[in-house]
Order: sequence, then C-alpha cells, then structure tokens
Amino acid sequence: MAGSREIRNKIKSVKNTQKITRAMEMVAASKMRKAQDRMKKARPYGEKIRNVAAHMSKANTEYRHPFLVERDTVKRIGIIVVTSDKGLCGGLNTNVLRKTINQMKAWQSEGEQIEVCCIGNKGLGFMGRIGANITSQVAGLGDTPDIARLIGAVKIVLDGYSQDRFDRVYIFYNRFVNTMKQEPVMEQLLPLTDERMKGDEQDSDKPKTSWDYIYEPEAKPVIDDIMVRYVEAIIYQAVAENMASEQSARMVAMKAASDNAGNVINELTLIYNKSRQAAITKELSEIVGGAAAV
Repeated sequence: MAGSREIRNKIKSVKNTQKITRAMEMVAASKMRKAQDRMKKARPYGEKIRNVAAHMSKANTEYRHPFLVERDTVKRIGIIVVTSDKGLCGGLNTNVLRKTINQMKAWQSEGEQIEVCCIGNKGLGFMGRIGANITSQVAGLGDTPDIARLIGAVKIVLDGYSQDRFDRVYIFYNRFVNTMKQEPVMEQLLPLTDERMKGDEQDSDKPKTSWDYIYEPEAKPVIDDIMVRYVEAIIYQAVAENMASEQSARMVAMKAASDNAGNVINELTLIYNKSRQAAITKELSEIVGGAAAV
C-alpha cells in the first residue's frame, strides 16, 4: 500500500485537475448557448437558399451553371473536412474523421483521386499524419466563424470543380442534434443533388411543380451570384453546426471528467484513511508489546 504522503499528493493532484475540468465545463456551457443561437439562426437561411438552388436546377433556362451540371464519370473528388481547433471534446473529432477516412478508403479502392480542404486544426493535423493531399486549409477561427476566412480556403476547391479538376465535392462535419448527441454527416456539396428537391416536394405546403424565374437583366449573373451565396451558406452552416456540437461535446466531456475525478478522490480518501488507521494500529501494537515486555 502506498504511503500516506504519496496518497495525499495524489488527492491534491486530482483535486487540481477537477478544478480545471469544472472551469472548462462552465466556460463550454456559456459558449454553447451562443453557438447554438448562431447555428439556429443560420439554419433557416441555409434551408431556403438550398431550396431556391434546387428549384433553379430544374428551371428552364438556357444557361446552366457548372455547379448544377452532373458529371458522367467520377474520377476526382474534393472533400471539405470541418473539425474543431481544440481538443477535450470527447469523440467529436474522432467520429467525423473516422467517417471521412472510411469513405476515402472506399473511393480510393475504386481508383478515385482525392484532395482535401481542412477547416480546423484537428482535421489538418490528422490529414497531414495520414499523408492526404491537402490543397487548402483554414484554422484558428475562434468562437465566431467568419465567412470571409472560410470562403478563401474553400474557393480553391470550388475553382477546381469549375475547372473540371474535381467531378464531385463533399463536405464532412458534425451536425448538432441536441446537447447529448452530435451526428457526423457526409453531404454532397457539388453538383447540387435532388435530395433537397425531393424533401421539398414531400411538404404539403410546398408546390408540387418546379419553379420558373424571370431574370433581369439576364440569367447568367443572377444564377452565378445565387450559386455563390448557396455555397457560402452551406459552408457557414456546416461550421456553425460543428461549433455548436464542439461546445456541447466539451461541456459533457468535462462534466464526466469532473465526476470521475470526484470518484477518484473518494477512493483515494478511503485508501488514505485505511493506511492511516493501519499506521495507528501498528503504533498501538508496538506500544502495547513494549509495555508487556517491560
């Protein structure tokens, strides 16, 4: 059994760790509410711009934006991986990176080439360690995502799609479900799929037929601008969802760490009391034995 001084030092060390985890839990809880509000405000705009873009892909126009054109063959894929800049948030980054690497292996087995855009330090470090082809990256976003910083890194991937360097573009991120659950998802960013259109048609309040538009002065500049807004909204919403998931996961992880530290302190305290009691009993036995010998 360890000595009393060693056990006291362990208890002190665990208590110091518990103070840190409790502080981080409170900070994460404070940031979580702001991140959730930001994410919820971004959702309606993101959903509406997706629906507009989906209807536009079905509209009758002579001009077809490259983002709306489905490629016949898929040989080159660009992916955008959204992770956090900091750790201590449970398995949040591990889950989305595991989903990403499994999908990459499946694509590579089919002979497809992959280039990666990393948003967040954790994803950048992981992709660097596995030797992925990283074309662009952005990190250190802080607690508030800035669309100007995001679109700068993503523009390389978008230009690659417009220049036929990529046949498809996917984005991986953690979707916020609730405080206790964050779901890693893979979503096709380009070309625009019919998934949103099908979901729109299932809503009884929505029109059953595709929309048509009157463009002023002409279709090309209007559609080009709408598609840029569409991509920006998708990227911003994904980052906002991931940040809300990050703060929620960190709060839950730090609470679990604080509770575990409390359990460890109770166990060490029990061991310390037993050690102290054994030492006292030993001293009493020595005293009684010495008195009997005299």
